[in-house]
Amino acid sequence: MIKFGHIEYLLLLFLIPIILMLIFWYKKWQKKNRLKFYSRNLEKSIIKNKSLIRERLKYTFQVLGILFLIIGLSNPKVGTKLEEVKREGIEMVIALDLSNSMLCEDIKPNRLSRSKQAISDLIDQLEGDKIGLVIFAGEAYTQLPITSDYSAAKMFLSTVNTKSIKTQGTNLSKAINRSLESFDFNNEFNKSIIIITDGEDHEEGAFTEAKNAKEKGVFIHTLAVGEENGGPIPLLNKRGFKKDREGNTIVTKPNFAFLSELANVANGININANNSNIGLKKLFKEINKLEKKEISDLIFTDYKDRFPLFLSLSLFFFILNICTLERKNNPFKNIFSL
Repeated sequence: MIKFGHIEYLLLLFLIPIILMLIFWYKKWQKKNRLKFYSRNLEKSIIKNKSLIRERLKYTFQVLGILFLIIGLSNPKVGTKLEEVKREGIEMVIALDLSNSMLCEDIKPNRLSRSKQAISDLIDQLEGDKIGLVIFAGEAYTQLPITSDYSAAKMFLSTVNTKSIKTQGTNLSKAINRSLESFDFNNEFNKSIIIITDGEDHEEGAFTEAKNAKEKGVFIHTLAVGEENGGPIPLLNKRGFKKDREGNTIVTKPNFAFLSELANVANGININANNSNIGLKKLFKEINKLEKKEISDLIFTDYKDRFPLFLSLSLFFFILNICTLERKNNPFKNIFSL
């Protein structure tokens, strides 16, 4: 079993495709503009003395060096012992609304950012509970299967935004259905779904799914995000706010009544989250009302740091990159003879 001391550093892995694209662009630019700086004879001489294989090998070493450096910075740890432990807890799935209305700034800095912070704060208070994350707008997807790895939960939470789902809307029925699919109903854990949304422009069918959840013994709590008077929706990468066909600024308001009724169907509560009170304490208190079941789990313990291995590999590939010259006639040709 592997876990990470600083899992957030793994987000830097997204830099590798960008680096590869920059290398490709640079080589293309270099080839196109070489004649502007060199005579044709000199260019032929340069090309003749360069090894294409070695050039590509250098880039490979660079990328591998960066890859292992990032993994090393994340401080991977490997569990060396497998032990049976008993713990108490519940299973919960958080369904987070990623529709554009969640960018409204009636709650600072905006509804989505404040919601993500509230989820992160909630994770910090969990002990023994399992948590999963579903994201939704017009569609719903499992962002994180149910887990007791709170560090992973925070990392997956940090990556989501309104661009994570292309289809816009607030399809709560799909959000509830996807959340129910996340649960393992063969275990004894009590289960709850926490829906964080403004509830605006919701699709039909949410009450049917809420009744289905109730029949399965799953509680649904709703966190209605936004001020009563609402606010406009900022346009991403553009100035101004979202407007209707007549050119009027669209004002988004949370649907408190609907979300309260939805929670009531599945024996849950609705909490109105605003600037003065995000409702986290009340929500956590409600979650703790559920009976925490004791179960036995096999888990890995006695974790050992493995970052020295990956940092050593990173250093090794960076040294190989330095020692590998692109010229065919270089002092290392006996070592790197290709």
